[in-house]
Amino acid sequence: MKIGLFYGSTTCYTEIASEKIQTKLNELFDVPVVEIFNIKDTPLENAVDASQGFDYLIFGISTWDFGELQEDWESQWDDVENLNLNGKTIALFGLGDQEGYAEWFQDALGMLHDVCINQGASPIGYWPNGDDYEFIASKALTADKSHFVGLALDDEGQYDLTEKRIADWCEQLLTEMS
Repeated sequence: MKIGLFYGSTTCYTEIASEKIQTKLNELFDVPVVEIFNIKDTPLENAVDASQGFDYLIFGISTWDFGELQEDWESQWDDVENLNLNGKTIALFGLGDQEGYAEWFQDALGMLHDVCINQGASPIGYWPNGDDYEFIASKALTADKSHFVGLALDDEGQYDLTEKRIADWCEQLLTEMS
């Protein structure tokens, strides 16, 4: 099995989360299965070609300011909208600040999810919207608001929950992949 993990990171938090996810999944599979790519260095048009060799794709994105895309994703958004993800299983994770930007928490995650679904992807890794989240609105929630469309991390206000959330999400992905 091969998993391609593609992320964009401005302040290194998404990069650090990506590396933690890579490490945890490699531990769970007991072999190195995750290959990691910064989309700043590997444009998504190249990722599309590379994705043909991956059984699963993981995309990591952060939400900036008032529901905006992270700059590396934003600069390649046209490529995202043209990805052929038919037959691809994807999992998504996002970083956001639910205290400082409560009205836009994880919006970029929701936008990325919608584009990937429109391009034919089959999603896994939806994450519960539990009592430990406090925000006003998010484009990353399912229609019934019970789940995020991927792992929702808040390293600004809930850094202490990140390790466990990543570990639990990776266990969930392992189950959903088998």
